[in-house]
Amino acid sequence: MQFLTIQRILGILLGLFSFTLLPPIAVSLYYQDGSTQAFVDAFLLLLVAGIFIWLPVRKHRKELKTRDGFLVVVMFWVTLGISGAIPFYLTKVPDMSFTDAVFESMSGLTTTGATVLTGLDSLPKAVLFYRQFLQWLGGMGIVVLAVAILPLLGVGGMQLYRAETPGPMKDSKLTPRITETAKALWYIYLTLTISCAIAFHWAGMTWFDAIGHSFSTVAIGGFSTHDASIGFFNSATIEMITVVFMLIAGMNFSLHFLAWRHRSVWHYLSDSELRVYLFILLIISIITSSYLYFMHTFDDPWTAIHQGVFQAVSIGTTAGFTTTDYSLWPGFLPILLLMTSYIGGCAGSTGGGMKVIRVMLLFKQGYREVLRLIHPNGVFAIKVNNKALPSKVVGAVWGFFALYVFCFSIMHLLLMATGLDIVTSFSAVTACLNNLGPGLGDVGANYGDINSASKWVLCMAMLLGRLEIFTLLVVLTPAFWRR
Repeated sequence: MQFLTIQRILGILLGLFSFTLLPPIAVSLYYQDGSTQAFVDAFLLLLVAGIFIWLPVRKHRKELKTRDGFLVVVMFWVTLGISGAIPFYLTKVPDMSFTDAVFESMSGLTTTGATVLTGLDSLPKAVLFYRQFLQWLGGMGIVVLAVAILPLLGVGGMQLYRAETPGPMKDSKLTPRITETAKALWYIYLTLTISCAIAFHWAGMTWFDAIGHSFSTVAIGGFSTHDASIGFFNSATIEMITVVFMLIAGMNFSLHFLAWRHRSVWHYLSDSELRVYLFILLIISIITSSYLYFMHTFDDPWTAIHQGVFQAVSIGTTAGFTTTDYSLWPGFLPILLLMTSYIGGCAGSTGGGMKVIRVMLLFKQGYREVLRLIHPNGVFAIKVNNKALPSKVVGAVWGFFALYVFCFSIMHLLLMATGLDIVTSFSAVTACLNNLGPGLGDVGANYGDINSASKWVLCMAMLLGRLEIFTLLVVLTPAFWRR
């Protein structure tokens, strides 16, 4: 383990993160909202801490191994969650405890969208902007950003990239150099964000709301600058724009890159994961809209359709925006939507959940076992996009699924042990592990009223979901630390 090199990288990354507080400072100065001092103090504290960590080991430059990459990512996300909480903790409005500040910070950076705050419409503009900005940074991963703009790190970026990016197949690169790959992803991410902000402003949002919601929409985060979320604007146009960009952000960013480079949509049409992703969301949208109409929740067919489609896509992609309290919808709909979040977005997207490709492979493997029972001597390959997958990928998916269920079960029991009822604990773990946000029961509106112990468990759930189980758990195994 290259501990001195890891310390050097963490110092640089922490110093880099401190500069993300400059935009909120500018917003605070522009609106004169009284929160400037808290953000300035947080900026100086993080910058000095980064320099203090980096300075003693600034000359240590050695190649990172795979284990080092995992450790850097885990340490940085834990450090980042705590560091990002400092501005929340220092501000007088809102007055937040340390636990609530860390919860809000972790929720933002992991693009979960679960919040402990109420009265958003009256909060300082800088605080609102900072929440949205945290989600935007976490969307594609601040570590990937660091690899893209800091080649001076002098370390193997692929180790960080593999540990950071979502999905079961992490060895493929869009470009020969990892720095160029990270840059390509961020150019696409930035382009989508700008396009989304312009579309929101055109549809009637102020520039402040348009920029803030473009951050959380493209990041599939779900934070809003208003308590009523997207429902505040009462605009079908804004809701449909949100649906379009949530769908795009939930797709594999590799497809966006290939479409841009080759000036062709063929890669979209030929990708089996994307077809399954769109098919699942279409079916859930049809079921939701139909049930809302026939159960007379909405008597107008168009209202039922656009409410059903919006919530199906929002929950299905794990964005977590709301136009109404879906937990009050009739019958099985709240549970159906919540369960859809387990599938989530495509691999290589900003969405949460287990990812569509893994669910595909689980079903393909299950079907293969049925075929083997019928034809014991047959050889059946599992294919994606007409290419047979190595057995180690399929095995890794089953291992991931087993750990996912195990982690969910343990955290569900822990939350019930703290006194939460079964519906609240089930939905809270589901929403946080899938990086969704809104749950059911006591966490349907926000997480402010649950106990502190539950919030720390849910912070772990968010981190597990963001780093896709393996990246975090591998660091906790004894074998990781053996030579």
